[in-house]
Amino acid sequence: MNTKPRLALTALAMLLLAAGCATTPPATPDPSSRPMPRVFGAEAAAVTEAFLTPARPEDEIDSVATWTTPGGDTWLVATAKETHRLVVFDADTGAHLRDVGGPGEGPGRFNRPNGIATFGDLLFVVERDNHRVQVLRLPGFTPVAMVGADVLRSPYGLWLRETAPGELEMLVTDSFMADYRTQLLPPMDELDERVKRFLLDIDGDKLEARLAGQFGDTTEEGALRMVESIAGDPEHDRLLIAEEDLRVGTTLRVYDLAGRYTGRNLPRERFKAQAEGVALWACPDGSGYWVTTDQNSDLTVFHVFDRRELGYLGSFTGEKVALTDGIWLHAAATRAFPYGALYAAHDDEGVGAFDWRSIATALDLRQDCQPD
Repeated sequence: MNTKPRLALTALAMLLLAAGCATTPPATPDPSSRPMPRVFGAEAAAVTEAFLTPARPEDEIDSVATWTTPGGDTWLVATAKETHRLVVFDADTGAHLRDVGGPGEGPGRFNRPNGIATFGDLLFVVERDNHRVQVLRLPGFTPVAMVGADVLRSPYGLWLRETAPGELEMLVTDSFMADYRTQLLPPMDELDERVKRFLLDIDGDKLEARLAGQFGDTTEEGALRMVESIAGDPEHDRLLIAEEDLRVGTTLRVYDLAGRYTGRNLPRERFKAQAEGVALWACPDGSGYWVTTDQNSDLTVFHVFDRRELGYLGSFTGEKVALTDGIWLHAAATRAFPYGALYAAHDDEGVGAFDWRSIATALDLRQDCQPD
């Protein structure tokens, strides 16, 4: 694994970047964004959406994350790639609350935001065309740090885990291409840079980050050719990483936390359009479920797998949610969803919410982690 010197990033240093340009060059199309086939999941159970957020086709909504305020409200924060901002909704009703940011390079500005995640009161936003992860503090969306601008080339998704109090590990997928126009992949031996590993130290309002390595298999079977979504399960030493390249067969590849390909993939026959979002519903005893998406153009098909063995358990669709990119599973209770909810980007224009009770009933899954 390659390493880089420690990067000291503080709010004061970021303010010096505020003079960054306020305009944004035209976006390069996502190499994985090709017309999806109309493939309906005939075996999928029907689960009605609890709500759809107001349609905002100008935004090109990509990924979502939730955050619970000190007052007990739950926010649903979505990345808007085309308008270069964040869109905040009420996670219980879908009502629009506010927009944050806009195009630019300075703190609090964005350029093609994509993956998003929360940890505590920190919000992490991957910016593909600013080649970085921007960290903001909630509820004010106050800029805290910029991470990875010197090493990330075309970042998309991220996953976080706490390794010690005040210390986080952040994995970021980096789907750079040799030629975006022709979807030409880099040479196989360069695919060992597909996922960047950062270690983050948090001390009050300061965040320091350093690159701790990068990984990716370089064999035909295990290579990550087009990557966005990534999620992990420390209990079972497992990463699931979406392989989106339809030319080799789209699926989710199984790596361990050290970054080694395990020789396993989720069943390719389940993904008939394009594997995209992935989220973990986890119980303390090691049981639970992986929820994955197949980005169909008519209706997104959500596939559910056993957490321990990765066995296939069933699939469902909503009545309207389609072309899903990112998903977020909020397993804690909210005012509207006592057993949590699954949130899914919808047709590049909004977000759909599914009550976890409805999913569990349709697929005969557990509603909570209490012993049966």
